[in-house]
Amino acid sequence: MSTRTVPAFRRVVTPRPSAGDFVHPFTSGYRWLMSRGAIEGVGSVRPRRGAVDEDEPAVRERARAIPEAAVARLALYLRVLSGLVEQGVTTVSSEELSTASGVNSAKLRKDLSYIGSYGTRGVGYEAEVLVEEIERILGLTRKHTVAVVGIGNLGHALANYAGFPGRGFPVSALFDIDPDLIGVPVGGIPVDHIEDIPRVCVEREVSIGVIATPPPAAQSVCDHLVAAGVQCILNFAPVVLQVPDHVEVRKVDLAVEMQILSFHVARRADEAASVAEPPNTAPMARNGEAVTVAEDGIAASVAQNGLVVPG
Repeated sequence: MSTRTVPAFRRVVTPRPSAGDFVHPFTSGYRWLMSRGAIEGVGSVRPRRGAVDEDEPAVRERARAIPEAAVARLALYLRVLSGLVEQGVTTVSSEELSTASGVNSAKLRKDLSYIGSYGTRGVGYEAEVLVEEIERILGLTRKHTVAVVGIGNLGHALANYAGFPGRGFPVSALFDIDPDLIGVPVGGIPVDHIEDIPRVCVEREVSIGVIATPPPAAQSVCDHLVAAGVQCILNFAPVVLQVPDHVEVRKVDLAVEMQILSFHVARRADEAASVAEPPNTAPMARNGEAVTVAEDGIAASVAQNGLVVPG
């Protein structure tokens, strides 16, 4: 009978919360992919209504020229635009979109120029077409399948999060080392052992790996995912992963985000305190009148023509 080598860490699984307790809707705005039949197979691309037909290699070449910061903003525009389309909006101006997104209108127009959409003067952008263009440039018209490694509290929340499948990111594989979890369905998917990552990820065509393990296990898990051909990794473990150049890693460190928020809270508290405190200045003498000022327990008389200290 074969044996497994178990990494030197054990997880204590506490009562499992619901997905909503932990998971922010990272993919808000991507719900069109499944609802409109976008996903038919790996690499499948749905037709685009109203947009200029373009070869996929040309789209990918254009996408490589987009700055990283602009990519993040395009995802934000997509979320806003998808909401507008759901409300029946057909056209949107750059000013309206910039206000809804919280992005400067000039920067927004520059970002949209990367995808070849300049809008129509006096009319704006066709909302549905713009959604399709952003989806295509972000690769959302292709099939993505997700594997979650580390089925603790966060892993359970991610596995059960209903927003992923409906937005084009179905979870198809789960992994852990806890023998009590192996084979147990979570969100309808049986948990496999981490040593099975290469085989399972290849069989299920996993394109995105999510690491939700304790820090000591993260690099080993990452190596397994890379060995399986996974080239995109979302890392929740507070460690810096070492990966080949062709592998993209996005890090989500909730503790760091909390520390950043703490800084802003402290700064605003300091600003509020400085406004509330009256200025520590001595009153001015008027018309030769003497004003008594107390400072460090010493009384001094300030007159218009000089300073007199009582003897």
